[in-house]
Amino acid sequence: MITSDRMAAVDENAEAVGVPRKQLMESSGNAVARAVREVADPDAEVAVVAGRGNNGGDAFVAVRFLDGYDATVHLLGRPESISTDIARENWDALQEAEYDTETVTDSRSLDLGDPDVVVDAMLGTGVTGALREPEATAAEAVNALDASVVAVDVPSGVNADTGEAAGVTVDADRVVTFHDEKPGLASLDCEVTVADIGIPPAAERFVGPGDLRSVRRGVRGGDSRVYVVGGGPYTGAPALAAQAALRAGADLSFVAAPGRVARQIQGYAEDLIVQDYEGDHLTPDQVDDLVQTAHDYDDVVVLGPGLGTHDETLAAARQFLETFEGTAVVDADALSVVPGIDTDATLVCTPNRRELAKMGGPDVDGPLRDARDDIESFAADVGHVVVAKAAEDVVTDGERTRIVRAGTPAMTVGGTGDTLAGTIAGLLGTQDPYDAACAGPYANGRAAELLDDERGDGLLASDLLDALPRALWGEDA
Repeated sequence: MITSDRMAAVDENAEAVGVPRKQLMESSGNAVARAVREVADPDAEVAVVAGRGNNGGDAFVAVRFLDGYDATVHLLGRPESISTDIARENWDALQEAEYDTETVTDSRSLDLGDPDVVVDAMLGTGVTGALREPEATAAEAVNALDASVVAVDVPSGVNADTGEAAGVTVDADRVVTFHDEKPGLASLDCEVTVADIGIPPAAERFVGPGDLRSVRRGVRGGDSRVYVVGGGPYTGAPALAAQAALRAGADLSFVAAPGRVARQIQGYAEDLIVQDYEGDHLTPDQVDDLVQTAHDYDDVVVLGPGLGTHDETLAAARQFLETFEGTAVVDADALSVVPGIDTDATLVCTPNRRELAKMGGPDVDGPLRDARDDIESFAADVGHVVVAKAAEDVVTDGERTRIVRAGTPAMTVGGTGDTLAGTIAGLLGTQDPYDAACAGPYANGRAAELLDDERGDGLLASDLLDALPRALWGEDA
């Protein structure tokens, strides 16, 4: 099954891999026409009740495949308010070809006649809540008829994800849904047909622009904080991670670092808040205070950038993860302590192929995608989301696995893993961990692609910071 949000993302990803939505609409409309032909003989009267979105567009296409039938399209609203270009193009095609259409601007004037079949194409899977006018009156008019009702994707008024309804709904006899069944359809007392409309498996396998849909809807809530615990031998890594978190939507970004390097980290960007502690590296003595701070402010933690591998530091990282009960991105040197720890924290681990093998995962020489099943099994064993980094990233929670192809060869430069960790942490303020783990590497790689003409092989990790907002929210996403 597939949720309505995920279906919308897959539609967008299909376009990104070369299958345009207009082509998918053509296939969807053909599937609707087949369903009509299965319930009515040629010459039957068909009334199409269409909304102004892509659901209506599917029905406009269907009419062109029903030339043997007496079909009339009733558009709820004015043609100029049709909301998508492809739906409008298919409406215009009906006008130019002189199909029988009428525009309904007042639901009280809707007259469907006495059809044999009604096609409900008012609202699709992305619309929830009680039907408004003119759809509510139109749904009542459809239900009053003695006709077979074929619904496009979901009966209007029914929540495709839950099967619930907040008011009047269309009583469908048959639903033609696309690509995969929607969860809410299972509870309906009608026949459900799942139509293959030609969406390639790549649209689900590869992370693409559709996976940024929920990210684009996210807004800064005023309390999204990222707490980077890093630094010691290295100073640039925690600064990059903290700045990337801000670019990805965090409202505040803190860095906890040894006093010896805290001022240097602060000097990288005035936007960072640096909290120093005694010593020149992280030790178990500091852990309780760090965990308490993270819990007090419900911070998303990034643990690892620049920490180093001192025995005390690794012991402290283990103690932190065993004590912390929130959400953390674990990166770099801290990754080695993850296997075998007992933690209530939700972790997103971001190893490169060398770190993956050191954690006990597969030791992969070739493309990581060739080992995706083994990486998925490893994630299931450790019980955390894993983002295995390479030219192509593998993202898995132990049950679902996606591949990220975004990026350029120049991303082998040091620091891009730190921006990735920060980007995922920034997204975790509004996103589910697996969704953030998918969207983060795609956005990080897309930022590099946007800079490729300008930077080429001279790309620096710090360059990605300015491009990240464009990759996440801009027209180039």
